[in-house]
Amino acid sequence: MPAALFTSLHGYKRSFAGADTLAAVTLLVIAVPEQLATSRLAGMPPITAFYAFIAGTLLIAALGSNPQMSVGADSTIAPLFAVGIAHLAPTGSSHYVDLVGILAVMVGVFVALVGLLRLGWIAEFLSAPIITGFLAGVAVIIVVHQLPDLLGLSSTSGSTFHRIAAVAGHLDHTNGWAVGIGVVTFVVVVVAERVDRRIPGALAALVGSTMVVAILGLHSHGVTVLGSFAHGAPRFGLVGLSWSALRSVVPIAGVVALVVLSQSAATSRAFADQRGYEVDVGRDFVGVGAGNIVAGLCGSFPVNASPPRTAAVASAGGHTQAAGLGAAAALALLIPAASLLKDVPLATLAGVLIYIATRIFHVRELVAIARFDRFELGLTVITLLTVALVGVEQGIAVAVGLAVLDRTRLSARPQLHVLGRISDTTSWAPLSTTGDAVQLPGVLVVLFATPLWYANAVHFRTELDSALTRGEGILRLLVLDAMGMSDIDYTGSRALREVLDELDRAHVEVAVARAGAHLRRGLARSGLLERIGVEHFFSSVGEAVASLGAKSD
Repeated sequence: MPAALFTSLHGYKRSFAGADTLAAVTLLVIAVPEQLATSRLAGMPPITAFYAFIAGTLLIAALGSNPQMSVGADSTIAPLFAVGIAHLAPTGSSHYVDLVGILAVMVGVFVALVGLLRLGWIAEFLSAPIITGFLAGVAVIIVVHQLPDLLGLSSTSGSTFHRIAAVAGHLDHTNGWAVGIGVVTFVVVVVAERVDRRIPGALAALVGSTMVVAILGLHSHGVTVLGSFAHGAPRFGLVGLSWSALRSVVPIAGVVALVVLSQSAATSRAFADQRGYEVDVGRDFVGVGAGNIVAGLCGSFPVNASPPRTAAVASAGGHTQAAGLGAAAALALLIPAASLLKDVPLATLAGVLIYIATRIFHVRELVAIARFDRFELGLTVITLLTVALVGVEQGIAVAVGLAVLDRTRLSARPQLHVLGRISDTTSWAPLSTTGDAVQLPGVLVVLFATPLWYANAVHFRTELDSALTRGEGILRLLVLDAMGMSDIDYTGSRALREVLDELDRAHVEVAVARAGAHLRRGLARSGLLERIGVEHFFSSVGEAVASLGAKSD
C-alpha cells in the first residue's frame, strides 16, 4: 500500500481552483440537509452526522485514491445498524450512542483490513439481484420509519409490521401542517433534481420550512421540530467498551462492513470509468475504513461512500479532494451556529429521506431481473421481504445462502459437450453448436468445461455413459478435452477412475487434451496421471486424435 497522503492533491493546478470551489459549495449545500436527515434515520444526535461527514471526508482525501468520491453519513447503512443496535439499547439513549461508536470503529477495522490485505473480492460476493433486493428492502424500512414524522404522529419502535400498525391506528391524529411540509419538501427535491442536480432543493426546502414554522408559529399547531441539541466539539474515545459489547455488535458490524465495501467499490469504479481516471480500490477501502474509525472515536456513526454526493462533485466539475475538504472545513466552521437548526421540522427531514428511499428502490432493475430469470427474481424478492419485514442480517444471510445454492445447483449439472471436427480444418467444436462439426468413427471427444468435484462427479459419469452409447461405430478412443476442467477433487478423481476402469474393460484408449498444470497436479496426487500415461496428454484435441486415432484404427 503506497504511503503517500492526499494523492489527489499532488501536482495541483491553479486552474482546478474555480471548479473545486464550486464543487465544494455544491457538496456543502447538499450535505447539510442530507446528513441531518440521516442522523434521524440512525437514531443519533444531529451534530454527530456533521462529525461523520468531516471524518469521512478528511480520511478519504488523506488515504484514498479517488479524487471525487464523497464519504460521510449514508442513508443506506443507517437503518441497518439502527435496527440492530435498537435490539441492544433504547434508541437515543447514551448506551445506544456508545454502542454505535463501537460499531463504527469495528466496521472501520473490517473495511480497512480488506483494503490492506487486498481482499476486495469480498465486496463482489453480493450478486446484483441480491443488492437490488437489499436496497429495496432498505427503502421500505426508510419509508416506514419516516411515516410518523411525515404525518406528525408520535414516534414508534418495533418491527416493520408493528410500526405500520401503529401508524394505521393513529391516522385520525394526522397533522395536516406536517403532511404539507413533508410533501412540499419531497416535490421541491424531486423538481430540483430533474432540472439540475446542482440545485440545492433539499437545502431550499429546509431553510424555507424552518422560516415558515417560525413565522407562522406552527409549534402551537403541533408541528414537531428538531429542537435544541448539543453542538460543541466532539468527545474522543470509546465509552462502554467491553468484550460483551464487542460480541453483541460483531454480527451487525459484519453486515454493515459488507455493504460499505460493496457500495464503496461500486462508487469508486463507476466514477473512475465515467471520468477516465485510475483508482486503487484497496486504498479507497483503507480511506473509508479509517473514516469509520475516526467517526466512531468522535462519538459518531459509520460512514460510507455516497454515489449521489459523488455525482454532485463530478457534475460540478470537481477535480480533486480539495472540493470535499473545502466542504468539510466550511461545515466545521458552521458547527458553532448549529443551534439555528433547532426549528427544522421533522417532516422536512422525512420528506428528504423518503425521496432518498425512492432513489434506491430500483424498479427498472427489478423489471430487468424479472425478464432475465425468474429464479434470480425470487432471490431479489426474498431479500427485499426478509430485509424489510424480518431483519437486515437475516435478509442478507438468506439471500446469500440461496445464491450459493443456486450456483452450486448450476455447477453440479453442467453439460458435457460431444465435439466434432470441423470439415477441412484441425479445429473441433461442440456438435450442438455448429452443423459443420463431424464426429469421427471410433473416436469420441468430450468437453466437460468445469472443475470435476463432488457435486458433479455422479452427473459427469451419467453424462459420459450417455455419450458413449451415442458414438459413431465401435469406440476405440476417448479424448477428454480438459480446457475448462481447471481442478479435480478426491470424489471427482474417484469418478474418473471408475470411468477409466470401464473403458479398460471395453478396450478403449484414453487421451487428455489441454490439461492445465493445476489439473495435472491433482491427477498426479490421485495416481491417475500415471494410470493414463503422460504420453497420452496432448496440447490439443487434434494432436491427440492424430497420434492415437490412427493407432486405434
